[in-house]
Amino acid sequence: MPLLSLLLALQLVSSTFEPNATVPTTMVAKDCGGQNISPQLHWSGAPKGTKSFALIVHDPDAPHPGGFYHWVVQTIPADVSTIDAGTTRFSGYYGPCPPPGKVHHYHFTLYALDEMIDSSTALDAQTLQARIKGHVLAQTTLTGLYEITSP
Repeated sequence: MPLLSLLLALQLVSSTFEPNATVPTTMVAKDCGGQNISPQLHWSGAPKGTKSFALIVHDPDAPHPGGFYHWVVQTIPADVSTIDAGTTRFSGYYGPCPPPGKVHHYHFTLYALDEMIDSSTALDAQTLQARIKGHVLAQTTLTGLYEITSP
C-alpha cells in the first residue's frame, strides 16, 4: 500500500489508553470498581464524502451470545473528530466489567458513513450495523484490554 494511502486512512486513537493495552480504571464500570468515564477518542483520515460517523464498542469475550456492546453512537456529525473523555453529548457508555479470570478485548470501531443515520431513536448495535451496511466508506478499530484477576 502506498505511503500516502496509509497516511490518509481512517485512524482512531485515544489519549486515555494505548492500543492493545490495559484500559485505566477510570473507564471501568462503577459496579466493577471504576468510574465509568468514557475515554477520549480522536480520529483522522476520513474519506471524501463522509457525512457522519458511528461508533460501536464491543466485547466479543463477554459470556453472552454475540458478546456485549458497551457503547453505540449513531449520529456523529462529519465535522466532529474528537469525543472528549466523560462526554455527555454521546450518552450510553457502560465501561468494562468482565467476570474474573480472563482478559477481555474492547473493540472501539469507528465507521465513516456516506449518510447521516436518523437520530430520532437510539439503535442497538445489531440494528445499527444492519442500517449502515452499504454506507460504510471506511472503518477502523482501536482495542483496549481489561481483566479482573480475582473475584
